Amino acid sequence: MKIYPAIDLYGGKVVRLHRGERERATVYSDDPAAVVRAFAEAGAERIHVVDLDGAFSGRRAHGDVVERMLAAATGSGAVVQVGGGVRDRAALDAVLAAGAGLAVLGTAAVKDPDFAAEACAAHPGRIIIAVDARDGIVAVEGWVESAGISALDLAGRAAGWGAAGLLYTDVTRDGTQSGPDLARTAALARAVRIPVMASGGVSSLDDIRDLARAGVPAVVVGRALYEGNFTLPEAITAATDSASQPAP
Repeated sequence: MKIYPAIDLYGGKVVRLHRGERERATVYSDDPAAVVRAFAEAGAERIHVVDLDGAFSGRRAHGDVVERMLAAATGSGAVVQVGGGVRDRAALDAVLAAGAGLAVLGTAAVKDPDFAAEACAAHPGRIIIAVDARDGIVAVEGWVESAGISALDLAGRAAGWGAAGLLYTDVTRDGTQSGPDLARTAALARAVRIPVMASGGVSSLDDIRDLARAGVPAVVVGRALYEGNFTLPEAITAATDSASQPAP
């Protein structure tokens, strides 16, 4: 299982929200590019970047910041995937042209499925569909609006479009360090033929081990790394050592 550290941008700073609530933001750095370099040096194969202001407003808000982050990753071997406010062709083209290895579509995948399908076809292997769910139902517009579609249904659509993977987040757990939604994530990974990345709630190396044993291909980790619960190398080792072991 792969470990992808997360960098969420809000007001130009690296933050983590609690369950996606803007009023409960914890700031960890005012130098996002330095955080990219630190994660790359610690062994990250891929770094997950989200423009939170863009996710809430529907329009990319950190173009210059993201460009500096992508420049910081150049030559490091780390691939950067970028989401948040990527809702039309112009935004998608800008993200990929700036050097992102992959782009993440969330709200657009629900509200403009034709665009999402076209993006997957035009950029094979480079489009991730974010499946952000609350009690199994997809949430959009920065997680504040219910889409009225199940996570499993959206995942099936994404697989049909040829998406490179799914990012499954239980929004009630994100930033809480309360443990991942192991059952739903593992079930989703078994149900679709494209890779699933878990996100939300990881707090310990045991959470990493449980996801790996359950056959989840990758996990995005944020607050637990910033709070020092474990290091990125420790998480990578735990995932690698546990992936071949049976699920608990």
